[in-house]
Amino acid sequence: MEKLALLGGKPYVETQADESLFKWPIFTEEDMEAAMDVVRNNRFSGTDITTKFQDEFAQWQGRKYAIAYCNGTMSLTAAMFAIGLGVGDEIICPTKTYWGSVSQALNFGAAPVFCNIDETLTLDPKDLERCISPKTKALVVVHYFGHPCDMDPIMEIARKHNIYVIEDLSHAQGGMYKGRKLGTFGDVAAMSMMSGKSFACGEMGMLACDDRTIYERAMAFGHYERNNEKFIKETDELKPYFHIALGGVKGRANQLCAAIGRVQLKYYDERCAEIRKAMNYFWDLVEDLPGIRAIRVDESEGSNMAGWYSPHGLYISDELHGLSVNRFCQALRAEGLVGGWDGGNFCLHTHDLFKTFDLFGMGTPTRIAFSERDLRVDDAALKRSEEYECFSIPWFKHFDKEWIEKYAGALRKVVENHEQLLEGDEERKQGGRWYGMENA
Repeated sequence: MEKLALLGGKPYVETQADESLFKWPIFTEEDMEAAMDVVRNNRFSGTDITTKFQDEFAQWQGRKYAIAYCNGTMSLTAAMFAIGLGVGDEIICPTKTYWGSVSQALNFGAAPVFCNIDETLTLDPKDLERCISPKTKALVVVHYFGHPCDMDPIMEIARKHNIYVIEDLSHAQGGMYKGRKLGTFGDVAAMSMMSGKSFACGEMGMLACDDRTIYERAMAFGHYERNNEKFIKETDELKPYFHIALGGVKGRANQLCAAIGRVQLKYYDERCAEIRKAMNYFWDLVEDLPGIRAIRVDESEGSNMAGWYSPHGLYISDELHGLSVNRFCQALRAEGLVGGWDGGNFCLHTHDLFKTFDLFGMGTPTRIAFSERDLRVDDAALKRSEEYECFSIPWFKHFDKEWIEKYAGALRKVVENHEQLLEGDEERKQGGRWYGMENA
């Protein structure tokens, strides 16, 4: 038995890999020159570069239209407005996701309804119909941590009940499901492109769709300088309101980000392919171990994990004598494993925003202010989503066989010697976060 570093042993990884193994995004002179062209010519606030990026992105995404926004939350908000989400409507979302996937529905007087996740940490299609009511307007599908949702049954249920589908691609730009690109299943796709994402170009969002009305409504929502006859051609009810953003917000993207995005798009698929090669190799090295499960897809079926944003594994405590995920992760970090934090985003239904917050000062929590029933009662059905435990692993950006094997070895050492950790294990609930990448 090898003594674990957390208990005074020698760390498995004593010196860390060069930062280039993990550094992201990859910036070259081409990116720098594109950015400096914006700086030199004071082109930050225009739309000429952004429009070119939108067209290129739409073609790559496989959609007719794309609109850039200042961030991903704004793009998702515009998507909600575009489908006509309004007072008294319900919108379904998996409970385990970043708050920007659904919290802004409250601004429209709509009520988030939370669905359970399954072992992939994505929306469980088997729980979806439980969430549907006559008030259901839309469903937000989140390809969480890059893992594609099971879109076949999801779309079948959505079409059966005639509800809109918004795909949140913030973790999975460029991913595939059974040979088809994510973001082409739903009525509209929206995503973040902030600096930590796999498609990163600063601080930016993108919306993509095929429907002209959705496109024009999304444009009118937060783009005052494009809410005019040049862009709004077919949606007659929007025409009296030209020149002012209908959402009362300014969603325009900074062209510095658009310029960088154009360059990143040229190399994105190639770079993601190498990331996937590296990440799959890591999991191949440890797939025989008890207590952990790779969150990944079978690529032979035509699916993939895109740029494998924020890679995580499932943790099964029962297979490791009940060892808490907290203690397990402490040991991973002590061995020098990059990552090694427990939890992902906390489940949204557990936050007081969705229990008691009164946005409009009505004396009633906004989530139920316009509802005929108390949706919070149904949150009791979400307990199992809180019970899935997970942990982060290194996010390799290059296929460096030697270093990948070292980090896999650190994980193997902890699992194979986990019984040393049982004494003194506090068995506290796993950590997590409401936003960002740090453990709370």
